Amino acid sequence: MKHLRPALVGLLTLAYPVLVYFGLGRFEPRWMALPLVGIAVLRALATREKVWLAAAGGAFVLAAATLFGNHALPLKLYPVLVNTLLLTVFATSLAFPPSVIERLARLREPALPPSGVAYTRKVTQVWCGFFVLNGGIALGTALWGSDATWALYNGLIAYGLMGLLFAGEWVVRQRVRASHSHG
Repeated sequence: MKHLRPALVGLLTLAYPVLVYFGLGRFEPRWMALPLVGIAVLRALATREKVWLAAAGGAFVLAAATLFGNHALPLKLYPVLVNTLLLTVFATSLAFPPSVIERLARLREPALPPSGVAYTRKVTQVWCGFFVLNGGIALGTALWGSDATWALYNGLIAYGLMGLLFAGEWVVRQRVRASHSHG
């Protein structure tokens, strides 16, 4: 059951834009605040990590704004909130090392060499840039895009771009490792 909750939260978070898109065509926005509250509660129960607790708190604020104002915009701002929180975590780790990516790298390679530390710092900076760009586009689709455009970007395209960044970084990492092992 412990492992089921994070998986369920992840699945609901991934499906959130699609749920909102189809829900807004059938229900008032205030009723669509309920899935956001549900995700927030599950997230709070599933994790003790500060960033996800902050996301849950932000989701409650967005849901309350939707509930009381009966407007869809706060619902559409959830992806912006998540990108902002992730940017904050990654950027803070650059100011107060080790970086997020270095911490992840050390799980597999505890004795990370200085070149690895420098590389993981650059990757963390790239992710910061991604969160700025992705969050900006998410905000633009929420403010000026149609519901369909918002759902398409935040429910599909953003995840595709994330996957491309993961894959691209993996390819670069293999080349960097190969060049350091031959050097």
